[in-house]
Amino acid sequence: MSWFKRESDSPAAPASGLSAEKSVRTEGLWIKCPGCRSVIWKAELEANLNVCPKCQHHFKLGARQRIDLLLEPGYELVDTTLCSTDPLTFTDLKPYTARLRKAQEQTGLNDAILSAVGKLGPHDVVVCAMEYSFIGGSMGSVVGETIARAVDRARESRKPLIVVAASGGARMMEGISSLMQMAKISTALAQLDDAKVPYICLLTDPTTGGVTASFAMLGDLNIAEPGALICFAGPRVIEQTIRQKLPEGFQRSEFLLEKGFLDAVVHRRELKNYLVRALEFLQPPARNQ
Repeated sequence: MSWFKRESDSPAAPASGLSAEKSVRTEGLWIKCPGCRSVIWKAELEANLNVCPKCQHHFKLGARQRIDLLLEPGYELVDTTLCSTDPLTFTDLKPYTARLRKAQEQTGLNDAILSAVGKLGPHDVVVCAMEYSFIGGSMGSVVGETIARAVDRARESRKPLIVVAASGGARMMEGISSLMQMAKISTALAQLDDAKVPYICLLTDPTTGGVTASFAMLGDLNIAEPGALICFAGPRVIEQTIRQKLPEGFQRSEFLLEKGFLDAVVHRRELKNYLVRALEFLQPPARNQ
């Protein structure tokens, strides 16, 4: 007999005398902020763009939420059928194929990225948003190919490119196939720069490893959300290597802005308007036909 929940086959009514239909379920309606430890009503948090109303801690957003936040309704998702393979037949605690299958079931995505074409305010843009809940947003061959295609699409259509980075770095399960995406995307971005098409990168918490070492820091404008961890090697690795305590806030977006690695730190509620103004500055005027 369970003291805390009624067995599913038990016919007895609740002790309070209320019917099961009238009982109130509160599980999942509240969430604790990791910043100030306040308990927040989930609906209130979502209405505030998943930013804590008390301490302004920015909770993680999924790739689809990011695109919904930035683009006007009616945008088009592209390159959604690409799927990772298992070139190394990789196995650690479980086979790589099993990790992929589980991540796909949990997120509803084929891999750790979504790409879309649509409007950001009055501007036609190409957007890529990374999904951190898919194997830590790691960059494998599908992430690299999707971003490379987005770069090509932006260059050919002369639409600005916006990438929202959220990643633990290169996906070790794909070995060199993952690492080569760094050079692949960087080369495509060099061609985009030659074509004078704007590229903006938004770095969110966390953006680390090979993603930071390649396309995440190559934007014409590099901006970040408040409090985002942005680095190649994390602070714990560095402290263990150099045997020294790091400064307060080291590798957070505000620290990087102070040191000149970022152009701006932008609150989520101001992000869309900020990007619209930035594109007005970066996008060259249309050529007369």
